[in-house]
Amino acid sequence: GSTHNVINATRNLQENICPQHKKLLEVYCRTDQQCICYLCVMDEHSGHKTVSTAAERTEKQKQLGVTQSKFQQRIQEREKELQDLRQAVQSLKRSAQAAVEDSERIFTELIRSIERRRSEVKELIRDQEKAEVSRAEGLLEQLEQEIAELRRRDAELEQLSHTEDHIQFLQSCQSLCVPPGPGDFPSITVSPLVSFEALRKSVSELKEKLEDVCQAELSKISITVGEVHNEPRTREDFLQYSCQLTLDPNTAHKRLRLSEGNRKVANVKKIQPYPDHPERFERWEQVLCREGLSGRCYWEAEWSRDGILIALSYKEISRKGRSNDCTLGGNNTSWSLFRNFSCYSFLHNDENTEIPDPPSSRIGVYLDHRAGTLSFYSVSDTMILLHRVQTTFTQPLYPGFWVYGDGTSVKLCDLG
Repeated sequence: GSTHNVINATRNLQENICPQHKKLLEVYCRTDQQCICYLCVMDEHSGHKTVSTAAERTEKQKQLGVTQSKFQQRIQEREKELQDLRQAVQSLKRSAQAAVEDSERIFTELIRSIERRRSEVKELIRDQEKAEVSRAEGLLEQLEQEIAELRRRDAELEQLSHTEDHIQFLQSCQSLCVPPGPGDFPSITVSPLVSFEALRKSVSELKEKLEDVCQAELSKISITVGEVHNEPRTREDFLQYSCQLTLDPNTAHKRLRLSEGNRKVANVKKIQPYPDHPERFERWEQVLCREGLSGRCYWEAEWSRDGILIALSYKEISRKGRSNDCTLGGNNTSWSLFRNFSCYSFLHNDENTEIPDPPSSRIGVYLDHRAGTLSFYSVSDTMILLHRVQTTFTQPLYPGFWVYGDGTSVKLCDLG
């Protein structure tokens, strides 16, 4: 081990010695960008720009720090992209699973509907069969009775024909030898058997039509599946899902004043003359929108300064009292973002997550309800992802605000 150390030390010493002058390399030539000794300065490096190796090290150390910062920044960017991509994959899997479950449910309902129609047609045929068979059986019974009567009279005539007593023959013949007239037995019309050919043809045509419709719709579905979009990336992508929102006056706290067609809310000292309402927030300066969101939706809001919280909540959030159940972000049925001095914070179920991004005046909110994705963006020339939630939403989400700072206001942006 000691021999190895000596060899390394000798090698390092040789590397620090000028091979030409055998002097210590303690000068750096910036012109030729190499380490030299003081004799080199007066020799082939005469007139070149030189500094001490220590001074050059200090300068290069600064450059290294800048370069390293850029690498670290790139690492952070790539790690965030990696995280976003992983979340996008999970979102895609959830969305695909939801689509599979929906299609299974719809096809199951379709199959049940067809089975019901099949049962109805079968019952229709059986009812018709029963009615026709009953009518035919009545005719059979009537014919059998008539045949029996005719046989009885035929037997009487046969017996009479063998009577030897002329007087009895003549007396009986008058009553028995009357041929059966048309009035004796009502006429029975035997119609051809009922044919179900027309019904069979109709069912066959229905089958062909259904198969044609299914084939055509399946082609459309295949095209639609091929056009499944990932989560939007640019603002233009997001604007495809923009939705028009309005604040609900029945939910607004009495210190909040709504304006601009119920699209702007401000915290004012003067109590507003709102009537009492079971959906009104009683203690906290909060308001919800009228619209419950599901599917894919995007909206933006502009806030004036600190003291505002942007949120989405289930409608069931409590309105009366001071507990966290009544605050946006303070429970497990609401998700919120608020701006606090030099950074953002995300709040859910009363757990706070700090986001060290510089605040901007406009926030974009993107919801993919089925995929369980909720994303908050800083909107300026570019879209900067501030925070993304991956969960399972079980109810429509209502956008809302907590405007707790005196004189603060927030406005829903017109994206039309």
